Amino acid sequence: MKGTRTSDFDFHLPEGRIAQAPAERRDASRLMVVRRETGAIEHRYFTDLASLVSTGDILVLNTTRVFRARLLGRRDTGAPAEIFLLRRHDDGRWEAMVHPGGKLKPGRVVHIAPGFDAIVEEVTARRTRIVRLRVDGDEAAAIEAHGHVPLPPYIARADAAPDAERYQTVYARQSGSVAAPTAGLHFTPELLATLAARGVERADVLLHVGAGTFKPVDVEELSDHVMHEEWYDVTDETAARLNAVRARGGRIWCVGTTSLRTLESVVDGQRCFHGRTGETRIFIHPPRPVLSADRLITNFHLPRSTLLMLVAAFAGYDLTMHAYETAIAEGYRFYSYGDAMVIL
Repeated sequence: MKGTRTSDFDFHLPEGRIAQAPAERRDASRLMVVRRETGAIEHRYFTDLASLVSTGDILVLNTTRVFRARLLGRRDTGAPAEIFLLRRHDDGRWEAMVHPGGKLKPGRVVHIAPGFDAIVEEVTARRTRIVRLRVDGDEAAAIEAHGHVPLPPYIARADAAPDAERYQTVYARQSGSVAAPTAGLHFTPELLATLAARGVERADVLLHVGAGTFKPVDVEELSDHVMHEEWYDVTDETAARLNAVRARGGRIWCVGTTSLRTLESVVDGQRCFHGRTGETRIFIHPPRPVLSADRLITNFHLPRSTLLMLVAAFAGYDLTMHAYETAIAEGYRFYSYGDAMVIL
């Protein structure tokens, strides 16, 4: 069955299709409209989204905030080094990816700035590091002052001043992600206000996006893939509102794969939502059905990625790959700063 093996999700993307910078305006990006019932594909702009959402529907937004996770510094020898913070543990230490990995063994120190060092303490089973930050003053303030915006590896440039605002949704609140929930990057306060004025509800959920979101699946059998964990929070109030919308026949719109992963982590077999907080390793791929969402807004994702597999579980494998072929032929911009697709 097509869509059940990793090689099914391979495709060739010309390098020029990878967006290296955002559109001039957030909502000026292109929007591919994909209709599951008919297979029809339309080409619009993101500003047209308001005409597709009906009164009584609900928009689910991931309000996580990207923090400046890339710390660039030097070793005692003066050679450059990088500490990429992933998440803070309860004991105050951080799990991090490091470069160069062979040099940054336990006991090594990376000097980020005067009064700001990272001390490597352990190597984890997955070859990341446990580091302790030694800071004169407030740790969060030091990271904000000296860290860099963690742009994805396929953006072939250093972060610049505009990225601090554009690689962040306008509704971002709680810091904790090392990658943006990119479907949300297209929204403006004006578009959100227009949707609200049309009687569209809004539900906020939280999922802190980890670096594993960029990792291609490197095993052929999907059942052998170990999913990265991500911390999420859905309140009882949000779950009750989602259940009420569904009960009256409204549609649930997930803004991005992270919102969908969150809802799929708290929905039961009867399509009822429950408030929960914790870590999820949920892996959504064909032929697994999606129970939580009726509509999905998403960007165009990497080949062999869990994000592309999630989209195929929602839209169907054949339609998803056809949409991607069409996007390439029509010159759509791909990945984090690229264009968007809405699946109806």
